[in-house]
Amino acid sequence: MMSEHHISPDVPLQKATKGKLDKFETIRGKAVQTGEFWDIVVITAADKKQKLAYEQQIAEKLRRKELPLWVKYHVFADPPGVKIGNGGSTLYSIQHLQEQYDDKLSTFRTLLIHAGGYSQRLPSASALGKIFTTLPLGDPVYQMLELKLVMYIDFPSHMEPGVLVTCADDIELYCIKENETIRFDRPGFTALAHPSSLSIGTTHGVFVLEPKAESEYGMLEYRSCHSFLHKPNIKTMYISGAVCKKVKHFPRSFGEVGDNSAGEFVYTDSTYYIDHPTAKRLLVLFKEIGPLDCEIDAYGDFLQALGPGATSAYTRNTANVTKEDAKLVEVREKIFFLLKGTPLNVIVLNNSKFYHIGTTQEYLFHFTADLNLRAELGLLSEAFSICPTDAALNVSACVIHSLVDPSCTVAPGTVVEYSILGPNVTVSRNSIISGCWISGNTHIPSNTFMHSLSVNVNGGTKFATVVLGIDDNLKKSVASIADIIDLQFFGTSLLTCVDLWGLSASDLVSSVDRSRISLWNARIFPAFPDLQSSVTASLKMLEALYSKSSYKLPKEVQLLSLQTILNHKDIGEMLKFRQHLYEEISRHRLKNNPK
Repeated sequence: MMSEHHISPDVPLQKATKGKLDKFETIRGKAVQTGEFWDIVVITAADKKQKLAYEQQIAEKLRRKELPLWVKYHVFADPPGVKIGNGGSTLYSIQHLQEQYDDKLSTFRTLLIHAGGYSQRLPSASALGKIFTTLPLGDPVYQMLELKLVMYIDFPSHMEPGVLVTCADDIELYCIKENETIRFDRPGFTALAHPSSLSIGTTHGVFVLEPKAESEYGMLEYRSCHSFLHKPNIKTMYISGAVCKKVKHFPRSFGEVGDNSAGEFVYTDSTYYIDHPTAKRLLVLFKEIGPLDCEIDAYGDFLQALGPGATSAYTRNTANVTKEDAKLVEVREKIFFLLKGTPLNVIVLNNSKFYHIGTTQEYLFHFTADLNLRAELGLLSEAFSICPTDAALNVSACVIHSLVDPSCTVAPGTVVEYSILGPNVTVSRNSIISGCWISGNTHIPSNTFMHSLSVNVNGGTKFATVVLGIDDNLKKSVASIADIIDLQFFGTSLLTCVDLWGLSASDLVSSVDRSRISLWNARIFPAFPDLQSSVTASLKMLEALYSKSSYKLPKEVQLLSLQTILNHKDIGEMLKFRQHLYEEISRHRLKNNPK
């Protein structure tokens, strides 16, 4: 889902965001004192391998002094077995913290960022994690982790001990008056709320607020919530009283919020806070439930239990559940009865915007075409890179932490990150190039996703370059080899592609893999001993598809699936390549600007 806010950049929002960025720069790489910043920052991971990848990247950031120091940074992996959801991850994380810090935890302010999962809708974030998605911002460049710390930089000093829960792939920008502060000092849960269109509300949580006496809206309002709706349909929003009406003096333009001429809108969720006593109550329940064996949602299953209007009806509604489980209703009911009567306080940010960056299309739109976000957050066309002037000046292209030869062309709507582009490389529109080393005289067609990864197979390091169409669906699957004609690769049947590459359909799956076949687990990406060869081979496979000519890989080349690549990824090698780029860019800049 793309943001609905495309009318004009908000100048007060831009000014407020710059103030937060400037404040973060004063503590970036510096030791922070107790009460000045977060005591603990927790990132959740899907499994032990993802946990290791996150820990390596945090260690590298601390070594390069890109994060505030003296903060306790933790990565907690979900237990093996069934998926437990971000609600389960929240409970496990609080349990880990309680075991590690005991009574001291009652004095700590903790930021908990949910970053588990493998980002199939934005595969360039699959290997190293959505929370480490790189932004065209900062020097050295920010990733989503730094941006989360920026956005919430004013929160800890006005917060009672507890946990602030957020996700890894969204950006919330907000503006309040200079004499106002956002305070998390009330018992129970306290959630941030943002004015949104009704259509946006159908894919988010929606607050049904208690009526207020005054008719005017301030930039910042403290409200009580009657009930919380999780991804409701529009009819439910009206019946529940969640829909608000347009007023004359509102801090945001209603053209950016309303669905129709009536200017109707709802308040949607993003981030919320749990005070320490409530977190302890949740922990008692978690120990009573025992090992979780169903998927709990940190928003739908916790927040729907709150407020005086909450009922247990949602516990039996599995419409928004990815996998139904017999025990889910039982666990939900226990959570409901534990939290029933707990207040849900809402901090309404009437001049705020919520951006989601979780898919390839959202990523490309927000980093290249969305002039609002560019202005409000200060995004750049060229961030910590060496690239030709025309690419740097093209506001609709984006080059991040890369070396681009002066003879290259990067078309509008395209993002290049952590890559080396040799002489006369042309990258066409609406493409993502990540982690690649592309030799000279190469043309990349439009709508191409291209991502090189290091992989440890058969005891040695190899490189595989994943090439896909921007709109290819990695989640779509078929039951058998006979059905791969229904899988689309760059708009062409995968069966046609296999024929052009001199492969048989049976080459796509291993003899022991009996799962459904998809672009996620099909073995179509060749592994080579060096990065450039992997890029060249994958591009030749793509060229064969466009020219409808055959291209056969050398017999000794091993084919891997994206799933296998991620299971055997070599994080150290990928970070080594990024470090090489960092040093080359720094050396080049020093040479050209010795001061």
